[in-house]
Amino acid sequence: MAAWSPSGVTRTWKFPSARFFTGKNKIKLGSETLMFTRKRFMGDLVTSALKSYQLSKICASKTSIELREALSTKRAQVDDLKKVTSYSFRTKSGALVKVKVEQKREKYSIMVYVSSLELTGDDKSRLVMVWGVYRSDSSCFLPLDFENSSQDSQTHTTETPFVKSSLSELMLGLEFDGKESPFYLSFHLKLVSGRDPDGQEMLTHRDTDFCIPVGFTAGHPLPLGLSSGPDDDSWNFAFFSRNSTNVVLCLYDDTTTNKPALELDLDPYVNRTGDVWHASIDNTWDFVRYGYRCKETAHSEEDVDVEAEPIVLDPYATVIGKSVSQKFLGSLFKNPSFDWGEDVSPNIPLEKLIVYRLNVKGFTQHKSSKLPSNVAGTFSGVAEKVSHLKTLGVNGVLLEPIFSFSEQKGPYFPFHFFSPMDIYGPSNSLESAVNSMKEMVKKLHSQGIEVLLEVVFTHTTDSGALHGIDDSCYYYKGRANDLDYKSYLNCNYPVVQQLILESLRYWVTEFHVDGFCFINASSLLRGVHGEQLSRPPLVEAITFDPLLAETKLISDCWDPLEMMPKEVRFPHWKQWAELNTRYCRNVRNFLRGRGVLSDLATRICGSGDIFTDGRGPAFSFNYISRNSGLSLVDLVSFSGPELASELSWNCGEEGATNKSAVLQRRLKQIRNFLFIQYISLGIPVLNMGDECGISIKGSPLLESRKPFNWNLLASAFGTQITQFISFMTSVRERRSDVFQRRNFLKPENIVWYANDQTTPKWEDPTSKFLALEIKSESEEEETASLVEPTEPKSNDLFIGFNASDHPESVILPSLPDGSKWRRLVDTALPFPGFFSVEGETVVVAEEQLQQLIVYEMEPYSCTLFETINATA
Repeated sequence: MAAWSPSGVTRTWKFPSARFFTGKNKIKLGSETLMFTRKRFMGDLVTSALKSYQLSKICASKTSIELREALSTKRAQVDDLKKVTSYSFRTKSGALVKVKVEQKREKYSIMVYVSSLELTGDDKSRLVMVWGVYRSDSSCFLPLDFENSSQDSQTHTTETPFVKSSLSELMLGLEFDGKESPFYLSFHLKLVSGRDPDGQEMLTHRDTDFCIPVGFTAGHPLPLGLSSGPDDDSWNFAFFSRNSTNVVLCLYDDTTTNKPALELDLDPYVNRTGDVWHASIDNTWDFVRYGYRCKETAHSEEDVDVEAEPIVLDPYATVIGKSVSQKFLGSLFKNPSFDWGEDVSPNIPLEKLIVYRLNVKGFTQHKSSKLPSNVAGTFSGVAEKVSHLKTLGVNGVLLEPIFSFSEQKGPYFPFHFFSPMDIYGPSNSLESAVNSMKEMVKKLHSQGIEVLLEVVFTHTTDSGALHGIDDSCYYYKGRANDLDYKSYLNCNYPVVQQLILESLRYWVTEFHVDGFCFINASSLLRGVHGEQLSRPPLVEAITFDPLLAETKLISDCWDPLEMMPKEVRFPHWKQWAELNTRYCRNVRNFLRGRGVLSDLATRICGSGDIFTDGRGPAFSFNYISRNSGLSLVDLVSFSGPELASELSWNCGEEGATNKSAVLQRRLKQIRNFLFIQYISLGIPVLNMGDECGISIKGSPLLESRKPFNWNLLASAFGTQITQFISFMTSVRERRSDVFQRRNFLKPENIVWYANDQTTPKWEDPTSKFLALEIKSESEEEETASLVEPTEPKSNDLFIGFNASDHPESVILPSLPDGSKWRRLVDTALPFPGFFSVEGETVVVAEEQLQQLIVYEMEPYSCTLFETINATA
C-alpha cells in the first residue's frame, strides 16, 4: 500500500450536478460543445487583447495597470485550458470511449463519453461504469467515502450510470478533490438490460480495465530518464523495460526514509509506448528522489507482494543520491549550473600526446600531498597537483574509471554510467563531485592538458546496477554460456547501445571530456548472442556519432575479469587508437634478454604490423607498466614463478636487496624502459607512481596498489627519474619530425646495425644488441608529412640498445666533413651525466680504427646520439 496518505482517499467525492447532463437550456459539456467553447474563448481572448493593446498605445498612463491585470486574467484562463488531458480507448465490440481529465484549481473533473454503442430497445437497458481508484497496486483498489452513492465494501468499487446526451453519446462525470491526487481511476463498463440484469462486462480491446491517470499525465517515451516538461513545470519519467508486466514509479519526499511516499503502478496501455514506461508529474510536489519496481512475467499468481520487488535506480539518472540503507536512487534536483567561462579543449593532435595514467583517489590521498583532508583524494586534489604534471611534460591525463562504482570491487566494476563517484568530491557527495570534476577539467584545459577517461561498458558490479530492470535485455542472461553469470552487458543490444552512446555524449557535453579509453574493448565486438562481430553496431555508432567526432577513442583489450583474449583485430574506421599490449610484452622481453630483435624494431617504429591499416604510429598508445600488474620498480625487482606472465626480471636477486651491483642494474633497467618508451613512435603512457619508484612488493593485484607518496619525489631516485622523463619529453617535442609523427618513417631513412655495422640477426634469440640510424628528411619530405617548418630538418640520430650482460663496442656511422656526433643519453652513466641537461652536449671520443668512430656501450644500457655542426 502507498505511504502517501495514511487515510487513503477518504475525503468526500462530489459528483457533478445534474445540470451537466439534462435539459435543453442547460450548459452542454459534450466534446463538440467543449471544442466550440474553446475556439470561441480563444477568439474573444485575442480580440480583447488586441483592443486592449491598441487602447494602451493611446492612454498608456491610464491603462497600463488595468491592461496588465486583464492580460493576467486571460493568461490564467488559458492556463486552465492547458490542464485538460484526453484519452481514447476502444472496447472489444468496437465502441469508442473518450475520457477527459480537467484540473480546475483544487479539483479534478473527469468526463467519460461512450459512442458507437447501441442500447437495446429494452426500457431497462442502461450502461453503468464500475470504477475504483488505486496507486501502488492496480489489483487493489482504495476505500472511498463519497456522497449519494455506495461502494462495494469488498472490492471497493462503485457503480455509476451513464446518461444520454443530445449528441447521441452516453456520458457521465466525476469530480475529485485535488488533494487526493495523484492516483489512477480504473473502470470497466457494464451493459445492463431487462434480459440480463447482472449486466454484460465491457473491457478494452486488450481485454483489460480502462485506466486513467489523475493528478499526473501519461508523459512521453523520449528522452529516456528524467527530463523537464516544455515549460519546466513538470517532470517526465521514461524507463525501458521490455519484459516487465508491471512497473511501479516510486517517489520519495524525504531523504531520511527508505519507504516511498507515493507509488504509482503505471498502466501498460496509457503509460507505455513500445518497451518504454513513462509518466509526467507536476513538479510542484515535494518529491526529492525516485526509483522503480519491476515485475516480470516469471512471477506466479500467488506472488502479489509488490514491496518484495527491489527498487531499482534509473539507468539514465544524471543526479543520484544514497538512501538511509545506502541504496542509490535518482534525484529530482538538477545539477547546479557551472560557469565554464572561456574553457576550450586543447584539442592536441594525437601524435603530440604524452599521457599520464592516474587514479583520482590514489593520486593525492596520501598525507604527503599536504592537501586539506577534504581535498586529498578528490578531483580538486588532481587540479592542485597540475604543476607536477607540467614538470613531467604531460599534456593528457588518463583517469581510471570515475563512474559510480562498487567500493567493494573497485572502479572497474561500475553500477551507473551518468554520475561521477561521490567519494571523489570534497564533501563525499555527488553534487560536490560534479562541481569538483568540472573545476578540475577547466583548470587542466587552461594548462594545455586534455582529460581522457577510462570507461567500462562491458560489465557491471554483480548487484545494484542494471539488475532487476530487464536482465534478458541488458545482460547476456541465457544467451551466451561463457557470459551468462558474469554481469556482462549485452553491448550491441539496441537499448544497451543507446545507453552507452547517451552516456558518452553526456560526459562530453556536460563535463567537457576530451576522449575515452574503453576497457575490455574486445567485448564490444560481441553480438547479442555472444558471437564475434567484424562490424559491431556499437563501435560503428560511436565512431560516427557527431557529438563524439572531436574526441579521442582508444581501445584497451585488458579484461578485469580475465575472460577474453588479450588481443583482437579491433575495427577502427581510421578513428580508434589502441593500448598496445604487444609493445609492452616485446619491450619487456628484450630488456630481460629474451625475444628477438625484429619484435623490438617493430615496436620502436610504431608497430606497423598493427597500424599500417590506414592509421599510423600515432594510434599506438605505448605503455610499459599499468595499474594492474607490476609497477616499474617491481618489474626489475621481482620475477618469481608466480609472476611468469609479467615478463619481469629481478636483475639478479629477488625483492629488496642491499647489493650495489643489483641496485645499479635495476636503476639502469628503469632508465632503459623509459628511454625506449619515449623514443618509440606512438604515444607514451606513463603510469602513476613510476616516476618516484612506488613499489607494491611484487604484487600484480589491482587492490594491492599504494597511494602516491609525494615525499618520494624528493628522493635521489625520484629526482633523477623525474628530470629524465622531463628531458625525454623535451627531446620528443624538439625532434617531433621523428618521434611525433602521424606517418611511419620511410624505409630509406632508417638504417639498422649490429654492433659491427653488419645486418642484425633479426630472428636469433641470442642477439641482444640493436642500433639504428634515422636520417633526417629533406624539406620536401617534411612538408609532405605535415611536420611544422620550425622543427629541425638536418640532424641525424643514432640509437643503440644493449640488453646483454657484457659491453659492446659500437661503430657509429661515418659523417661528412663539418658534422660530428653528440651524445644525448647513455643510461649507464651516473646521474646527472647520463643525459644532457639544459642543452649541454657530450662529444663522442673518436678512436681511429680504419677511420671509424667507436663508442663503448656498457651492459644493459641504451644510448642516443645526434649530429651537430662541427663548429658548434
